[in-house]
Amino acid sequence: MAAHFPFSGNASRVSIFFFYERHKLGPALQERYYKWWYDWARSMVMRDPGLKAAKGQEFAHFPYGQHSHADFHLRQGLWATALADLGDFIKGSLLPRLDPDALHKLEADHQAMLEALSAEEAQSARPAPPEIGWFRHS
Repeated sequence: MAAHFPFSGNASRVSIFFFYERHKLGPALQERYYKWWYDWARSMVMRDPGLKAAKGQEFAHFPYGQHSHADFHLRQGLWATALADLGDFIKGSLLPRLDPDALHKLEADHQAMLEALSAEEAQSARPAPPEIGWFRHS
C-alpha cells in the first residue's frame, strides 16, 4: 500500500489534519483534496457491480461517511474527519483491488494533484492560526 496517502497505516482525523497542515492546505483546498478522493472512490465503486450493490448508496450524497458533517474538537477539521471515514473504505476495500501498475498510476496522479493544490495555496494568504490552539477546548 502507498504509505504517503494521508489515510495509510494507523491514520486518524488528527494525523490527516496534520497532513493538511504540512501541505499548507486551507479549508477550501482541503475540500478539493477530499473531493478528488471521493470522485476516485465513487468511480471505482460504480464500475464494480458488487461494490455498487454494497456501497453505491453511500456515495449518493457528498461527503461520504457517518461523520461527514462533524469536526469533533478540531477547529476547521471537517475535511480531516470526512477523509478519515472515506480513507478507511479506500484503504480496506479499494486499494487492495489495484494491481501494481494501477497503484503506481494512482500515486503519480495523487502527487500531481497535491502539487497543484500546494502551488495554488502558495499564491493565497492563509489566515493566522488562532490564539487558542487547534486542539484545545475553548
